[in-house]
Amino acid sequence: MTRRSIPGTGALLSSSPLREAVAVHGRTAVKAAIHKAQQEAREGRLSSEDVASAALAALSRLVARPVLNATGVLIHTNLGRAPLSEAARAALSAAAGWTDVEFDLATGRRAARGRGALAALGEAVPDAGAVHVVNNNAAALLLCALALAPGREIVISRGELVEIGDGFRIPELLTAGGARLREVGTTNRTTARDYAAAIGPDTGFVLKVHPSNFRVEGFTSAASVAELAGLGVPVVVDIGSGLLAPDPRLPGEPDAASALRAGAALVTASADKLLGGPQGGLLLGDRDLVTTLRRHPAARALRAGKLVLAALEATLRGPLPPVAEMLSADADSLRRRAHAVAAAVRGAEVVETDSVVGGGAAPGVRLPSFAVALPERFAAALRAERVVGRAEGGRCLLDLRTVDPADDEALVRAVLAAGDPRCR
Repeated sequence: MTRRSIPGTGALLSSSPLREAVAVHGRTAVKAAIHKAQQEAREGRLSSEDVASAALAALSRLVARPVLNATGVLIHTNLGRAPLSEAARAALSAAAGWTDVEFDLATGRRAARGRGALAALGEAVPDAGAVHVVNNNAAALLLCALALAPGREIVISRGELVEIGDGFRIPELLTAGGARLREVGTTNRTTARDYAAAIGPDTGFVLKVHPSNFRVEGFTSAASVAELAGLGVPVVVDIGSGLLAPDPRLPGEPDAASALRAGAALVTASADKLLGGPQGGLLLGDRDLVTTLRRHPAARALRAGKLVLAALEATLRGPLPPVAEMLSADADSLRRRAHAVAAAVRGAEVVETDSVVGGGAAPGVRLPSFAVALPERFAAALRAERVVGRAEGGRCLLDLRTVDPADDEALVRAVLAAGDPRCR
């Protein structure tokens, strides 16, 4: 292939698709992708007609691609956990430029970082004396260990030494902060007396961890927050899923308000699960302890960025986020939507199924739902169309509970494009 037959950089940059790509990725990244595709063409590994599409394909791999979640898992960790509300997305866009994240426009002086998000969180959980936000719940726990128990003991039940995903484990996280663990009780039974017997001069705090994504049933017992609060040392409660107040649909799920009312000194939680916000770690509780955490040197390394703070405030102050809407969707509306989707797809069936909360929240809770059932071979073809369903019983199920009603037509188009001649 001659050098002259390969499209030039200027011509490619002026073409409509790559001109639009500059707005998303920036000129430098687009030019780099073009130069790589041109080099492949010179080496004969690519035709001149394919240079532009190869550059675009390379650029598409630089960013996370949106997908339709039809798995029936409301908080799907592998798909980014909670989808953000429109209000949160708008806040992200507004905060992408210059913002008053640490500036008081009235006085022209520096202000408390993320004060709007902190005020919104404090209003949502009035039982908290103070609140703080870090970059995830693991960071919140690590900051507690660093600030309250350096070189000291954290008393924890053996039944709560859990793995939190991707091989990360609570005990390793805590000891990485320089604390020592004092394990008490057994896997299935730990009483308040077990904790009391372990508390001494070296105790930094008692930690109670919600097991989240598993349950121990049968001959079991666990000390309550109220029992632990009377032992004379701070009690830190990791509720995990970010439920701020009791929810009758999730009767077994711990919430921040109840834990604080029961006497917890601090509560930690994720912002991107049941709260439905961006990835973040929430710290709520005693004002003096929260101040100690906020002023610890590690707080700077663990702090939340301006985008997280903006999205969190919008989530707390705005309309219901998608996770809440999915939780409250009634089965009849899901059935009607499933039948409408199936009617547009030859060979599809509507089946009753159950959705789950996911993300380690509300294990065992089943949410009645309806799904569109297709042959199992559709699963891979649909992933190529950026639709993720679930394989079950030899079929590919598309659960409507986790699909925004506004995306139903896009779901139909994806199925029709998935490659089976009967569905064209």
